[in-house]
Amino acid sequence: MSMTINSPSVVDDSAFTVTRTIMIAAPIDKVWSAVAEPEHVSRWFGRLELDGAGAGAAGTLSWTDGPRIPIRIETIDEPRSISYRWGNDDASGAVSAKLDDATSTVFTFTLVATDEGTELTVVETGFERTSDPAFNLAEHGRGWNGELDKLAALFENEAG
Repeated sequence: MSMTINSPSVVDDSAFTVTRTIMIAAPIDKVWSAVAEPEHVSRWFGRLELDGAGAGAAGTLSWTDGPRIPIRIETIDEPRSISYRWGNDDASGAVSAKLDDATSTVFTFTLVATDEGTELTVVETGFERTSDPAFNLAEHGRGWNGELDKLAALFENEAG
């Protein structure tokens, strides 16, 4: 089995963004399910629980060793893109139970079908509104490396 080598996240301190693009050897509909459907997101990212589907659906994202982070779907354009707003300010050391639009960031998954499978790009924005932008940019840059590597491995393992 050959593993696809994907580049790491790019942190842009001046634009307050983290971007990462990976290739996944799977059709766009399968990758869409992995980034948009809570039961599939929970297989590689964190446990996603939402109170509905579509833009405006809200809930939490949690890991076994951490707090429940408030999250909401901002926009959805199936199967091309989905944006989530979340209150994941690592530098603050505390998680609010309520999502605050003034201090939260937004991450958007964009999917493009290719001959090899699906190109998936995540762009997270809004770090200038967090308690410590430089710290959060670095943490989320590392975080997207690990999380999207888990997603790619999930598809690699299913194919192998």
